[in-house]
Amino acid sequence: MESEPAIFAGAVFSLFGGGLLAWTVACVRRHRPVAQGMSPVASATLASVAAVLALAAGTWCFTRL
Repeated sequence: MESEPAIFAGAVFSLFGGGLLAWTVACVRRHRPVAQGMSPVASATLASVAAVLALAAGTWCFTRL
């Protein structure tokens, strides 16, 4: 019963992190900024860090099962 919130949170963090990482890679390969109005390097760096942190949080949630 207590593992259901950990599974849900882990899935949400993992899907968000994976989606953000895929979006970042797609934008970088097309030489476009990830966020409007920012430099391509800064937006790619910030988005990559956020994606890795979300994937780490998802992994942490799954280890709490």
